[in-house]
Amino acid sequence: MKQTILGSGGAIGIELAKALTAYTTDIRLVSRNPKKINPTDTVFSADLLRRDQIFNAVEGSEIVYVTVGFDYNAKIWQQVWPPFMNNVIDACLKHNAKLVFFDNVYAIGGNHVNHITETSPISPVSKKGKVRAEVDTLILKAIEKRNLKAIIARSADFFSDVKDKSMLMNLIYDNLVKGKKAQWLCNAKVIHSSTYAPDAAKGMAMLGNTNDAYNQIWNLPTDPQKITGEQWINLFAKEMKASNKYSVLPGWGVKALGLFVPIMKELYEMNYQFDRDYFFDSSKFNARFNFTPTSNEIAVKETIKHLGDKT
Repeated sequence: MKQTILGSGGAIGIELAKALTAYTTDIRLVSRNPKKINPTDTVFSADLLRRDQIFNAVEGSEIVYVTVGFDYNAKIWQQVWPPFMNNVIDACLKHNAKLVFFDNVYAIGGNHVNHITETSPISPVSKKGKVRAEVDTLILKAIEKRNLKAIIARSADFFSDVKDKSMLMNLIYDNLVKGKKAQWLCNAKVIHSSTYAPDAAKGMAMLGNTNDAYNQIWNLPTDPQKITGEQWINLFAKEMKASNKYSVLPGWGVKALGLFVPIMKELYEMNYQFDRDYFFDSSKFNARFNFTPTSNEIAVKETIKHLGDKT
């Protein structure tokens, strides 16, 4: 049973390839420059911005997982995400493949992030959130009107030893490992859930290989601890034997830096995820699969250990 990962080179794609070995040895990894994760993987080089290459990548697949991460830029997202997802949906329907989409929670905005469940309303307050809402709607409409079998699998901010695009790792680990103060955005005293990437990947693999999980939204397994930014810093500092001192960049500071640092310009509209409680609830998944997410403390320990093993 061929299972295909579109966008296989990032943190989630790598972990998903590992997790899928519990279900199949026929795994196809698709990206511009794909690399095997498991010995039996097949690699398929494709430009996922091209419709024909998406169709070629999907052909022969029973399940297609989308773990693509386009550049963190609102204008790029507006240009590429909707046509990309339309092409993926069309390809899955043509080739009779099921779709599992790895999503974030940007489509949920304002105080709705205080407690994020699968029933939280689509309520974007940012440009990037509006793009994700449009993409979610495309999938949900295809389920309803075109008989697509699909899952939207949502994650909070995620982290692992693959640091790319991990806010937690960039703000805390990257600074502490250089002997600098950790950083946080807006308010380190409020709750901020983060998903451990290996748990997210296991969750996606479990969902993809469970027939009655389809045509639903699922929050991927995440420690239910109501942890603050300051507590995240303390966990990393303890494990790294580093100082737990930190600095907080206020919302206006993010905006000001955005004049000189492009990523900060993109982050400013996401301040609502850091200036108030942001709690991600995966109890639906945990109950359905009798799954206990890795604790935040153990997840940090494993992440630091894996990074140490790489050096």
